[in-house]
Amino acid sequence: MGDKANAHPGAAGRATAADHPASVRNVVLVGHCGSGKTTLVEALALTARAVNRAGRVEDGGTVSDYDEIEHRQQRSVQLSLVPVEWDGIKVNVLDTPGYADFVGELRAGLRAADAALFVVSASDGVDGSTRMVWEECAAVGMPRAIVVTHLEAARADFEEMTRICAEAFGGDDPDAVIPLYLPLHGPEGPDGHAPVTGLIGLLSRTLFDYSTGERKESEPGEDQLPDIEEARNRLIEGIIAESEDETLMDRYLGGEQIDVKTLIGDLERAVARGTFFPVLAAAPATEGARQGLGTVELLELVTRGFPTPLERAAPRVTTVDGEPRELSPCDPDGPLVAEVVKTSSDPYVGRVSLVRVFSGTLRPDETVHVSGHGLADRGHEDHDVDERVGALSAPFGKQQRSLTHCIAGDLACVAKLGRAETGDTLSAKDDPLLMEPWQMPDPLLPLAIQAHSKADEDKLSQGLNRLVAEDPTMRLEQNQHTHQVVLWCLGEAHSDVALERLRSRYGVQVDVVPHRVPLRETFAAKSSGRGRHVKQSGGHGQYAVCEIEVEPLPGGAGIEFVDKVVGGAVPRQFIPSVEKGVRAQAGRGVAAGHPLVDVRITLLDGKAHSVDSSDAAFQTAGALALREAAAEARIHLLEPVAEVTVLVGDAYVGAVMSDLSGRRGRVLGTEQTSGGRTLIRAEVPEIEIGRYAVDLRSLSHGTARFERTYARHEPMPAQVAEKVRQQTQGG
Repeated sequence: MGDKANAHPGAAGRATAADHPASVRNVVLVGHCGSGKTTLVEALALTARAVNRAGRVEDGGTVSDYDEIEHRQQRSVQLSLVPVEWDGIKVNVLDTPGYADFVGELRAGLRAADAALFVVSASDGVDGSTRMVWEECAAVGMPRAIVVTHLEAARADFEEMTRICAEAFGGDDPDAVIPLYLPLHGPEGPDGHAPVTGLIGLLSRTLFDYSTGERKESEPGEDQLPDIEEARNRLIEGIIAESEDETLMDRYLGGEQIDVKTLIGDLERAVARGTFFPVLAAAPATEGARQGLGTVELLELVTRGFPTPLERAAPRVTTVDGEPRELSPCDPDGPLVAEVVKTSSDPYVGRVSLVRVFSGTLRPDETVHVSGHGLADRGHEDHDVDERVGALSAPFGKQQRSLTHCIAGDLACVAKLGRAETGDTLSAKDDPLLMEPWQMPDPLLPLAIQAHSKADEDKLSQGLNRLVAEDPTMRLEQNQHTHQVVLWCLGEAHSDVALERLRSRYGVQVDVVPHRVPLRETFAAKSSGRGRHVKQSGGHGQYAVCEIEVEPLPGGAGIEFVDKVVGGAVPRQFIPSVEKGVRAQAGRGVAAGHPLVDVRITLLDGKAHSVDSSDAAFQTAGALALREAAAEARIHLLEPVAEVTVLVGDAYVGAVMSDLSGRRGRVLGTEQTSGGRTLIRAEVPEIEIGRYAVDLRSLSHGTARFERTYARHEPMPAQVAEKVRQQTQGG
């Protein structure tokens, strides 16, 4: 690894269909916004000869603008795939967004990949969200490597960045995070900065000079050897510590020179097992250059050190009825099981699905079963349909190269799957199967919207359904209590993109309106009321009188109706009419227009007329009686309270708890967890946490996350309730 340059003809280029899972590598790039992921993808494509020079795409003898890759990524807010070929291996490079709002795209990339490259900027360091993703990968044992970018920055320090990465990612074993190469610096410039012009291969003791735009090898000078040997010994000790050969350390400590091929083999196996995390450096190619610094070394690591799809256990598979199904790992001849990891809309070909095949082989024009389950709470209906697969293709910017097939372990874009949504399973129509879905983050930022015009109203439903089909991290809610259409998003950037997609893709203009939480009303004390509905006109009149008593009940009791009429004061046939009237009025509210709950309404007495009494008259009288009782009583406004759990780094615990108190929250307790973090449990009124997803991210520098569940409704403080009533009256 890193001992040779794979630059011979036929070793690289635009990737086509793979014929065996062993010749595929699926790698996802992870890093914060601005770390250089997309630039690195371009550099890898250039080195792999997928492009013929920086900024241009080579495609069947024609050349088109290479910045289509950047255009397709919609400025780094969605997952994108760039397949390249290196030394006979197809490498599917998945570039993920760096914004925390688009963690759903990141999770999709992790699902589709078998290994991860963490891209870290030498000028910015490691942020909290990147650490959290590292922990997610560690939890499932995903192999990882680290790429340091932006070494051209004036204050860039590769050695210091390596130390920071070891501290951030090493956990209990920081010695498992070790560089494979050291930067090679050129002469100092007038500003005293010595640019990085190449790399020093520690295992091979070789210099790789990129200063001419082509990778050239040479031997190190005598003055460089001491530093190389010191770093090389640390690397060898780290590799041996992770070796499966338990005798290797004793041989090394006994003074035996371990063969480089043995070390490279152990290194590759440790990387594939996810126990050793090499640090590399990379930089984009300069204008006119054929190779970006470190890109050859990176492609060698991916093709030789990262696992094949055969080494990854497939997610759990069941029949659509929930019966477990055992599958052979990544068998191209097995039953078809594929997953839609991303859905997008193309103005020319319609819906396009990016698919990872886990078993079997997917071919164009065959009919497959599309199954989607488990996201009903986010506005996705469960569905099981058969659909005909359109063309298969490998994307590259806006270019699409047709594929004849897509085997287990590979990825491809599938056209014209009209019902397929992100997270759906594709399987054989005569053997329908369902994959266990990956974990989706819960959207916690509400965006209440309404159609801008009548024309938009006609298109709104279809546009929203298409929007959530593409993005399962978004939840669509038709709130029956507030009668609002609410899109639940992950953050402000996520909501901005949703609105823009509605407008530009689906031609729907919407207005954002204040989000309302479902308030309730209840009686603070016992009260009584009399409803009299008497009208006389030509023909039959209307006559109904009823007297009721209203008393509060414990929270969650709902509305209880009790009949205590004696002597037939209210005829039996009209008792249900009174109940219907008071319940209808309770639904409309009695003070501020919010539903009345948690009361017992007792019908005590009344009067009827042998001719003029009717069902409608007693319904009206019941409603009037309840309104009179409310006018004579003190009405509590009830607000929903959420149980909130916040997982936050210890450094931010005080700030988070203080902020929760400022939101009228009650902290129920704290619990120390692993990784220097604390779990805070609190109860907070929902009206106070509408923007908590945004505020918490700012407060904790992106390192905290929270969950919320409805707990109950409880009385709102008088001063807050009065403010809400004024706003309601003002509206």
